[in-house]
Amino acid sequence: MSQLPDIIDTHTDVGSLADSLLDLPTNPPSLYIDIEGVNLSRHGTVSILQIYVLPIDRTYLVDIHTLKGLAFTTDGSRGQSLKDIFESNAIPKAFFDIRNDSDALYSHFGIHVAGIADIQLMELATRTGSKRCINGLARCMERGDAAMSYAEKAKWAENKEAGRKLFDPKRGGSYEVFNVRPVPENIKEYCMQDVKFLPRLWQRYDAKLTPLWRIKVDRATMDRIQLSQGASFDGKGRHMALGPW
Repeated sequence: MSQLPDIIDTHTDVGSLADSLLDLPTNPPSLYIDIEGVNLSRHGTVSILQIYVLPIDRTYLVDIHTLKGLAFTTDGSRGQSLKDIFESNAIPKAFFDIRNDSDALYSHFGIHVAGIADIQLMELATRTGSKRCINGLARCMERGDAAMSYAEKAKWAENKEAGRKLFDPKRGGSYEVFNVRPVPENIKEYCMQDVKFLPRLWQRYDAKLTPLWRIKVDRATMDRIQLSQGASFDGKGRHMALGPW
């Protein structure tokens, strides 16, 4: 198979990507995923799917805005699609807070995600002190959980700020920037770094999980997925900041 580009925006490439995601190591997970969109939920749209592949240290941005449902249903040469991979219990996939991503994938593409490791819940489970409220990704990064070097942290903050200026309405931006094609370089960098450091967080929290808390995290993750697919799920509001324990 020829080398895939960073931006996956053709049927041929999405099929080749699906092929490349099979038979990867499972511990730690090989796949770390995030999704960007306009009001990412059942009420909004899905624009870009980010997949960081740990064994090859490579991030792919799948152009959902262009490919739409075919991004998930196009089979590779081995007869597997991204939908099959997302629904496989045998292929672990790590997200930081699966809820809105699951809501969008299920509502727009009929995907029942499985095999999910929710890094946000792993952080909450291994935290000392109150477990009432969850932490966002930025807080975990800023307090040093990803063990970034000074240069990495500076670059992360720079890319984060540049991205926010483009999509945050409070800063004069618009989430529609995720649908601009070709993908602006600042948005590309923002999307890629959002998944690049997730393996470090997974490793930090996984090393601290006790067997009992591992079971609790697995159950809470499945509860989050089930809730996100329910008719009454609302992914906005103060309730989203509360932990399950």
